[in-house]
Amino acid sequence: MARDDMLGVEVGRGHVLPEWIDVNGHMNVAYYVLAFDLGVDALWARFGITEEHIQSTDSSTFAVESHVLYRRELKEADPYLVTAQILAFDEKRIHQFQRMYHAEEKFLAATAEWMNLHVDLATRRVAPWPASILEGIHEAARAQGDWPYPDDAGRVMRVGRPLYTAQEQV
Repeated sequence: MARDDMLGVEVGRGHVLPEWIDVNGHMNVAYYVLAFDLGVDALWARFGITEEHIQSTDSSTFAVESHVLYRRELKEADPYLVTAQILAFDEKRIHQFQRMYHAEEKFLAATAEWMNLHVDLATRRVAPWPASILEGIHEAARAQGDWPYPDDAGRVMRVGRPLYTAQEQV
């Protein structure tokens, strides 16, 4: 797949496994999240956040928010490809966006947006990135080029004209 056919850096690839299929005959939501989460791990490895790093520094990341949008079904044996794009980061957190494509037909199947915090595992508190990891994040962000900010980032869930809403009306 050419770079022009997708947005983001590739962080995962596979096929929809038979055990991932639900009663509706398509990939179950839990396995989309699994595929996206494995992509997070692959992106982190690019920054230097590996199992060895986590053990030696007693630090890691925690997901604190995510939003998955399902665009088109994936079915058993469909090949998929996951990409990632860094949207923003600071000294303690990173906001990133993933896209899952059908690897052959190249349609966008789903997206995932994540906010992750860097955490000192000894104190279980948010802590600054180690300098080497922060540099890895900077390098990855610089390498992204001019990818546009995703339209689906920051979406809010709501019913357009609800018959009922728990939200106070103004």
